[in-house]
Amino acid sequence: MAILSRIGNFLSLVKFSHTIFALPFALLGFFLAVLDDGTLHLRELLLVVLCMVFARSAAMAFNRWQDRDIDEKNPRTAVREIPAGVISSRAALGFIFLNCGLFVLCAGLLNPLCMWLSPVALLVILGYSYTKRFTYLCHFVLGLGLALAPIGAYLAVTAQWAVLPVLYGMVVLLWVSGFDIIYALQDEGFDREEDLFSIPVRLGTVNALRLGRVLHFLCAAVLVGALVYQAEVYPEFAWLSFTAGGVFLACLVYQHTLVKPDDLSRINLAFFTTNGVASVLFGGLCILDIYF
Repeated sequence: MAILSRIGNFLSLVKFSHTIFALPFALLGFFLAVLDDGTLHLRELLLVVLCMVFARSAAMAFNRWQDRDIDEKNPRTAVREIPAGVISSRAALGFIFLNCGLFVLCAGLLNPLCMWLSPVALLVILGYSYTKRFTYLCHFVLGLGLALAPIGAYLAVTAQWAVLPVLYGMVVLLWVSGFDIIYALQDEGFDREEDLFSIPVRLGTVNALRLGRVLHFLCAAVLVGALVYQAEVYPEFAWLSFTAGGVFLACLVYQHTLVKPDDLSRINLAFFTTNGVASVLFGGLCILDIYF
């Protein structure tokens, strides 16, 4: 029971359930590559999933470790595992090194290109944790980190670049940046007091929400363009992918109805539930469209 409790603590540390945001896009990138490559290898699929899990776990744990002193001061985050003393700083650091090593190992098992690019990916996803200390663009760095998911998964199979995974990467970049700005509204006052950088600190609540809407409008435009391009390049895709796109866009619109400048009480619903549903349904329906 003690071991299970310990595992549960580390899963909570990295918010393992939040892997659901980018994983469907990574799987979509993988299956697009399978269409181009012509062969489905379960070994590659397993390694792609493991790369996703290890990279995200390393990034999230590093963020918690790097922000431990800040989290301790913030009433909203003081209950997190490191400031609360559930997981020691040393144990968290060991967990980070372990996941980084496993990520590089799995990337190397995929192909040489993935192995050489793996340190670059780690630099982006771990480097995000520093950005709130010096730039208001920190939300876009987070978006960039998750945008690597469909691109990296495609490279894992083909070791080549392609337009469509990059387009989906842009969708993720704009989508994640937008909803991270909304999520950051919770800490606007605290961040300002601590001289931390965020879009809400720079623009205020009302304008931050407006920028979030603009980013999600751009996300919608790129998504529609990606779906049209996908239908032209891959005859395997049909109406189901456009249905998936419609569901994703509906979720984008819905989350903006949940958050008001004078009412942030439903941010968690907008952030976790709505975006989780959007990602799973879009990725799942597009993958189903390949085979049905």
